Amino acid sequence: MDDTATVSAADIARLAGVRRAAVSNWRRRHDDFPRPVGGTASSPLFSLPEVQAWLAGRGRPVELTPIDLAWQRLRALGDDLELGTRVADAGEYLAHATERPHDDPELLALLTEVATTNGAAWTFEQLCERYFEAHARRVSPTTPAYASLMVRLTGAKGATVLDPACGFGSLLLAAEATLAQGQDSDPATARIAALRLRLHGADTEIHAGDSLREDAFTGRQADVVLCDPPYNERAWGHEELVGDPRWEFGLPPRGESELAWVQHCLARVKPGGTVAILMPGAAAGRRSGKRIRANLLRAGALRAVLTLAPGTDLWVLTRPEPGTRAPATALIAETTVDDAEALWRDHLGNGTGERIIDLLDDDVDLTPAQRRTAREDLGEAFLAAQRLFGRVGLDLPPLQPTGEEPPHTTIGELVRAGAVEIHHAPARTGDGDEPVLTPDDVLAGRAPTGYAAPDGAAVIAHEGDVIASVTGAVRVHSGPPVRLGPALSLYRVDPVHLDAEFLAGCLRAADFPVHSASTRIDTRRLKLPRYPLAEQRSYGAAFRALAEFDRALRETAEIGRDLVRLGFAALAEGRLRPGA
Repeated sequence: MDDTATVSAADIARLAGVRRAAVSNWRRRHDDFPRPVGGTASSPLFSLPEVQAWLAGRGRPVELTPIDLAWQRLRALGDDLELGTRVADAGEYLAHATERPHDDPELLALLTEVATTNGAAWTFEQLCERYFEAHARRVSPTTPAYASLMVRLTGAKGATVLDPACGFGSLLLAAEATLAQGQDSDPATARIAALRLRLHGADTEIHAGDSLREDAFTGRQADVVLCDPPYNERAWGHEELVGDPRWEFGLPPRGESELAWVQHCLARVKPGGTVAILMPGAAAGRRSGKRIRANLLRAGALRAVLTLAPGTDLWVLTRPEPGTRAPATALIAETTVDDAEALWRDHLGNGTGERIIDLLDDDVDLTPAQRRTAREDLGEAFLAAQRLFGRVGLDLPPLQPTGEEPPHTTIGELVRAGAVEIHHAPARTGDGDEPVLTPDDVLAGRAPTGYAAPDGAAVIAHEGDVIASVTGAVRVHSGPPVRLGPALSLYRVDPVHLDAEFLAGCLRAADFPVHSASTRIDTRRLKLPRYPLAEQRSYGAAFRALAEFDRALRETAEIGRDLVRLGFAALAEGRLRPGA
């Protein structure tokens, strides 16, 4: 193996057989963990030999398999910006076994070795999986669970299936279509999708190009359309597509690109055919889209809005057949991937759901959470809350007196030493559809619930960053990158010198002085104990345990309030009765 070979955090996790979070913990907790040798601050690259030596020193020796060697060679052949093209080139070789003059002989030999043992399709899938991990912040294939559900709800298996925003072909692969048709705006991505499908034996027609502006399937209709479109696109073609025949249910507003995708999908499915499209939760209730939602309901086209996770809805639509009567109900529900199919089958068989006439009010708000209270069985809800209340743990972490006061430093000194960077979110944001974190989100420990217009000066938090609000809410961010809204500040620590959980605990303990002219937190004068990194981590664990205690306490209080409300309501309605 070349001594200059590099690996990402995702590569390290796979080689060591751990989760990505474990690698982040190793970087924070072990001063001798290899330092990045390339990449970016958000996607660092590490020396492979150094990582192997570090893992071996901790009883985790790793030997690279032939597919790992092939991936390392593929990455080493050029810049990561062109990695997608090189992955597609590798797929072309696996599909056709034809060597081209510019191909790398070492890579071809490794690919041939792996494909001989495991098959060309498996080999290419492994390369694609590593590519998705390497660019996880920029590419996000539809999850297998969502893809499988969409196929089952639409009966797509064995049909002619179109995905007009096909990405890497995940939905078309799940459909096992008789004819898999797709289009994607990125040429390398479209090539990868076509090769994945071809190597799996599918009859495939994939085009590169923007489906909304350059529809490759104009005048053609599929049995089923599956789609996981891009969200919150402003430049989707609003001006040049005015009057387009696809807008049968109304011209999509400039900020509602998702409703353009919905109508494009309906235009490309046969009468009586089904569409399943993943949508942002906000699309079910935005006022700007209410006219189109109402027209979809009146025509009988919109059959279901299912919330599968916070911020993620699945819309199921049917292209109306001429002369057929529109259904009287639509299914509007919060559910899970496991329960959604049974809910849908019950709706189809028994007409369960919301009356469409009741949905056509002033707002035409189809957000499932808005309709939760009206449907709940108060007695069952009370008993469920009662069971949950009994399971909440409230154990405090063990703490003991120290007997002495340690030396202190300030955040300002840490900034000057390069141990922490401070970034304040802009004080104002314009109206828009881009998700942003709010102070209440930080307090509740939840995903973003705010929305704002795109902004090149936005502050983005990545895993391990500390987020603090002017209200005193503080948390260490984990998970995908998130944009910070007004009244939030970001503290990015150097993990070699400062523990993020330790800093978060000290920030939360402080009584923040706030500038009178703005909402930004002035914490540079905040004192915090001066401890070695190992001791900081010990304190950080205690701070984290206290935060978990506080979270459990808040959860208990919330469940308790629900318990009282439900108890009164269920007794008054006769859903519960006094018992021994």
